[in-house]
Amino acid sequence: QVRLVESGGGLVQAGGSLRLSCAASGRFFSILTMGWYRQAPGKQRELVATFSRNGTTNYTDSVKGRFTISGDSAKDTVYLQMNSLKPEDTAVYYCNADVVVGVTWGPRQDYWGQGTQVTVSS
Repeated sequence: QVRLVESGGGLVQAGGSLRLSCAASGRFFSILTMGWYRQAPGKQRELVATFSRNGTTNYTDSVKGRFTISGDSAKDTVYLQMNSLKPEDTAVYYCNADVVVGVTWGPRQDYWGQGTQVTVSS
């Protein structure tokens, strides 16, 4: 079983910054990709950014140039630095991990964190 624990959400004024962290724990062989998704009230969950094992990053267009995702493979942790926050960034942010379970390369499973609220006031 893999557990993802998020931290770093909160309330910030427009133009401000927040840093989210997500740490994975449990028994697994490898994490292929970790990422952040968000869900605003009344909207579908959407991809924000992903960080792959090989260092590749991917961002949704609305956060490019403002958000930066990074990872620490030694700590199985991913970070999301959010700058120049806008009210439309307000949402619950969820951490996601694509994990190779077991003791060697083999089946993969998707895991989600419990979510952390980010609120940006205008």
